[in-house]
Amino acid sequence: MVTATEHTLLLLFSLLLLAILVQPLARKIHLPFTAILVLSGFLASELLVVAGVDTGIRAENFHDLIFFVFLPVLVFEAAYNINARLLWKNLLPILFLAIPLMLLSTLLTAALVYFGMGHSTGFPWIAALLTGALLSATDPVAVVALLRQMGVSERLAILMEGESLFNDAAAIVVFSVFLALATGSDGPMSAADASLHFLRVFFGGIAVGLATGLIFSILIKLLGETIIKALATIISAYLAFIIAESLLHVSGVMAVLVSGLILGYRNRHTTSGEQSGFEQELWEFNAYVANALVFLFMGVTVTLGMFEERWLAMLIGVAGVLLARTLGVFTCVALLNRITPIEPIGRPFQVVMLWGGLRGAVTLALALSLPTSLDYWWTIQSIAFGVVLFTLFIQATSMAPLLRHYGLNKH
Repeated sequence: MVTATEHTLLLLFSLLLLAILVQPLARKIHLPFTAILVLSGFLASELLVVAGVDTGIRAENFHDLIFFVFLPVLVFEAAYNINARLLWKNLLPILFLAIPLMLLSTLLTAALVYFGMGHSTGFPWIAALLTGALLSATDPVAVVALLRQMGVSERLAILMEGESLFNDAAAIVVFSVFLALATGSDGPMSAADASLHFLRVFFGGIAVGLATGLIFSILIKLLGETIIKALATIISAYLAFIIAESLLHVSGVMAVLVSGLILGYRNRHTTSGEQSGFEQELWEFNAYVANALVFLFMGVTVTLGMFEERWLAMLIGVAGVLLARTLGVFTCVALLNRITPIEPIGRPFQVVMLWGGLRGAVTLALALSLPTSLDYWWTIQSIAFGVVLFTLFIQATSMAPLLRHYGLNKH
């Protein structure tokens, strides 16, 4: 008799084996690896259902796994391995794009989805705001890899990567505030209360991340072995998240982000090449596993019923995201070029940033973490899945021709 724990482990390792097996296929047919993962997860689950096998995967089981295991890994790895020198050099436009653009995209997407759905009873404003928040988290990992492969400007790559890093963290905080409003976990809140709650959670998380990052930077200096130092970075990520989220009730994601930036900077500037390389590869491995499982979970969770019953909601979500991203990028970049002394961001860069703002792991993680006690959770999840599929199969696959059209590639 297989126990529940053994069943879960068997499922997880089977999914990872599937990820390993389909990666060569993704390279061969020139599709994003994540897109192949979604397709593989969907086909595998459908075959198992036809064969009468219960996968044991239920939407209500996802929240803790996604929120406490996968999100810290995804955020910490992105912060840890980002180029700190280029990030600092372009910090002003990155923060401007990440925070104001994210908030604008959230509100615009929410408004477009709300009025597009036209069902204030079944899909109220709070549902639209939750949708806008989770859809505003960009994930251009595949695009950034393509940019580097094609020899595109480092500045364009760091603008997109940096925007995604801070954008994701801020979007998760906004999502958590809206989720608290939706579930009533923090009691009734006015707009002013919600704004103060956001600021406390956001900056409280930054403070925890600073403290954790600095303490572990000192601790790692005292440690000798490379493996022990690398293990300390893993402990710091989860410790920062749990202290912030569960003990102090501030943003665990912001804590992980700041801690990751500090420890990543230490790794590149105070360790030998071998030690630095090992820690970087360890976090790339962690992120690979987390990304693979998130997209496979999406594939397993997607049902034909979503497309049959929620196809219009998916289309509304895609249209809302594209319109909000278009208005946001062109408006914010034009304002940024006018009021700041930085090197202007030209129109070709703007178009690539617009079309390259894919939705991926963070959007999926938030959608999969929605509590099933909310009446509209399945509709939001369906919209999120539809948008992610659009960005993977349409936007990601058309990026190379777009770069060649503007002559941005050197290879």
